[in-house]
Amino acid sequence: MIGLLLKTEVAKKRYARFKKRKTAVFAAWFFLFMCLFSFMAPVISNSRPIIMSFKGTLYFPALKMYHPKEFGDNENLMMDYRKLELGEGDWATWPFNKWNPYESNDDVDEYPSPPSGTNILGTDEGGRDVFSRLLYGFRPSIIFAGLVWFFSYALGIASGGIMGFYGGKVDIIGQRLVEILSTVPQLFLIIILVSMFDSSVGLLATIVIAFGWIGISYYIRAEFLKNRNREFVEAARSMGASDTRIFLRHILPNSLTPVITFAPFFIAAQFATLASLDYLGFGLPVPTPSWGEMLAQGQKYYSVAWWLAVYPSLCLFVTLYMLNLVGEGLRDAMDPNLV
Repeated sequence: MIGLLLKTEVAKKRYARFKKRKTAVFAAWFFLFMCLFSFMAPVISNSRPIIMSFKGTLYFPALKMYHPKEFGDNENLMMDYRKLELGEGDWATWPFNKWNPYESNDDVDEYPSPPSGTNILGTDEGGRDVFSRLLYGFRPSIIFAGLVWFFSYALGIASGGIMGFYGGKVDIIGQRLVEILSTVPQLFLIIILVSMFDSSVGLLATIVIAFGWIGISYYIRAEFLKNRNREFVEAARSMGASDTRIFLRHILPNSLTPVITFAPFFIAAQFATLASLDYLGFGLPVPTPSWGEMLAQGQKYYSVAWWLAVYPSLCLFVTLYMLNLVGEGLRDAMDPNLV
């Protein structure tokens, strides 16, 4: 009970120190808002109404697919709600932006087209709305970053903890295996696997996870080597605590400070990784919305389509900057030398 209270007091002090860093608090809320904004994309940018009433029946086209026959169209397989004639008493509530990320604007003279009242941030080389693709492009990025962060941390904490806890032959053999894995050229491996299999968020995340845990294991191993001979561990052993209990309840909670501090920077690095792979053409399959793919278009049309370079670059910069601010706030909060 005393240990729990002490941990609670430490957590409160760390939270208070984090709150003092106003820029970090703002960045954390702003990043959460970006995540919420992107996952609400179907009701913000879509070629289908959010909700509509047609002949006395309510429909939710932005969230559910309906067959055109339900609206009296027996000729098409996909419903074009823009061409649907609403009768008396019928109504429809449209999203802020009436474009989905895969739809081309056939009313413009050329692709890519500059920002206008129809496409507020312009269109790309395929006539697709840039605002919609930026909005939807954040989702695969955050999913990729989240998967890599979670599983890399899980593998890194487990492997580093085991090596540091047991030491001796376990540590020596484990470190030799880590050194072998660290010599594998990751970029070449990604290129080979992407050329062999259909690229996806899951495949790319799996490849990055296979090597992303290595750096985390170094931090955890060092912390376990430092903490395994501390007084509180010796006290737990003298009271008959098992190795599992000592590992999970005593050493592990006191060894997570470095990796917790590093987490926002790690997530930011994964955003940059996916953007780089998409930029090089080894990322998500076309026409998946992607900031890196839009940056590649921006380079291709840099002299005639500035918006293809400016807006994706701005989104990537803001995301990375917000995560770095959060990381700086966590670093100050976890620093035991700060009051």
